[in-house]
Amino acid sequence: MILAVGRLRAPFADDVAHYEKLLSRYARVEVMEVADDAALARRLPERAWVVELAADGRSRSSEALAEWLEERRQSGRDLCLVIGGAFGSALPRRDEALSLGPLTLPFQLARVVVLEQLYRAHKILANEPYHH
Repeated sequence: MILAVGRLRAPFADDVAHYEKLLSRYARVEVMEVADDAALARRLPERAWVVELAADGRSRSSEALAEWLEERRQSGRDLCLVIGGAFGSALPRRDEALSLGPLTLPFQLARVVVLEQLYRAHKILANEPYHH
């Protein structure tokens, strides 16, 4: 699950739909939008491994992300990636933080990047080439 603050708009909506379609071949991914941090906190799945996308998080290469994703899958807990709004988020809990790198990205673009990286990770895990 990807839990995100804010409503997705053009031009990002088309890109998100594109990667959701590609990713659906490999995994079930639900993207849930919420209005604000309070709604974000209420929607955190109880037993999920909560990963906040944050500047203070650990960054990984695509290969390391694929390996990490497989470890998460083997753990038996659902994965919940949290993308805060324009000013970040105030989560009541997180199991870890993930950084997309030192650049600051608009929160809508971050969704596209996360979905693309999940797709890339699944292609790596399936030993399939990725040229996109």
